Amino acid sequence: MHFLDKILSTETLPSWRDKLRVEGKKLVVTNGCFDLLHLGHVTYLECARNLGDALLIGVTADEGVRQLKGPTRPINTHQDRAAVLAALESVSGVYVFHDLRATNFLKLAQPDIYVKGGDFTVDTIPAEERQAVEQAGGTFRFLPFVSGKSTTSLVEKIHRL
Repeated sequence: MHFLDKILSTETLPSWRDKLRVEGKKLVVTNGCFDLLHLGHVTYLECARNLGDALLIGVTADEGVRQLKGPTRPINTHQDRAAVLAALESVSGVYVFHDLRATNFLKLAQPDIYVKGGDFTVDTIPAEERQAVEQAGGTFRFLPFVSGKSTTSLVEKIHRL
């Protein structure tokens, strides 16, 4: 399979998800900006993947990243970020969502397990996202960050050069 074939659309995601269900595979889902891929990201994604049979990543589109991170971000376009993530062995599928919140993505994905970073708890996940996961019968897992590894610190380091 060519890595770009792992990038799913609104039209292809439901049948991709249905196929996993028919095969009895457990789907792990996470989402984020993934602007400059670094060791923290790939460690987190590998750990997430190991919780199930397939890992689907929701990538926040460029406008959402600007709203979340500020006018100088993202550094890479969502098309580029999706392609780089799709090239990772631990990643089964990638979907770019154009909403600020992941709610509609989660309704499409219907995760068995929804993974977030250790800065989240069930109570701090936005209510509509939590409801989308719960309505699909999914559970939540929270993974710790890799200490000292973040896109923000990497961008700051680059600016100091």
